[in-house]
Amino acid sequence: MSDSPSLQLESIERSFEQGTGRLEVLRGVSLSLNAGEITALVGPSGTGKSTLLHIAGLLEQPTDGTVFLDGQDCTEMDDTARTTIRQTRLGFVYQFHHLLPEFSAEENVILPQMIAHVDKSSARKRAGELLEEVGLAERRSHRPAELSGGEQQRVAIARALANRPSVLLADEPTGNLDEGTATTIFDVMMNVVRQQGVSALIATHNMDLANRMDRIVMLRDGLLVDG
Repeated sequence: MSDSPSLQLESIERSFEQGTGRLEVLRGVSLSLNAGEITALVGPSGTGKSTLLHIAGLLEQPTDGTVFLDGQDCTEMDDTARTTIRQTRLGFVYQFHHLLPEFSAEENVILPQMIAHVDKSSARKRAGELLEEVGLAERRSHRPAELSGGEQQRVAIARALANRPSVLLADEPTGNLDEGTATTIFDVMMNVVRQQGVSALIATHNMDLANRMDRIVMLRDGLLVDG
């Protein structure tokens, strides 16, 4: 693991105007995620886990605080710069796969690379390698409707890693799957993330899965504490 954090959140605050008052969701969250470290983010529903992931992923601006990726301050970047960072240094996996239904599994993994200006030949090669790693080499030409829920999520994991991000952010990635499939998909994700040397922050309600990660942090009353 590198000494320099892949992701560093410093004193992140996020509040929302609500009626006549202010709702404080995050009240000074700080977190360092080391290179190659897989961290579980846990806490009851409604505590702000998704909000924290959106801020870490540059999808939402904090009310206050700073987001660093690979040592670079991303908080004051303009939209174009933030989009470039999301495309090249961040990967996202959600509870629902959000695959493009008209494209094959392979094409769904190729597309984010093409958007990031990777040539098609290299993008296809990378897609093939990742789909093999998640156990879908024989299903690469299938469209999402022809795949099971677990297979669709495997494609989503491959897609998230397509552009070789330094940080993977996952929001309940197995929450929409039955227990057996969830465990299998979690194993696949852990294996491929470790093979790729990526850091990961994974929000989950499943403590059995959380306990298998390198570290657990808990969001409670707007603050982050070690789980």
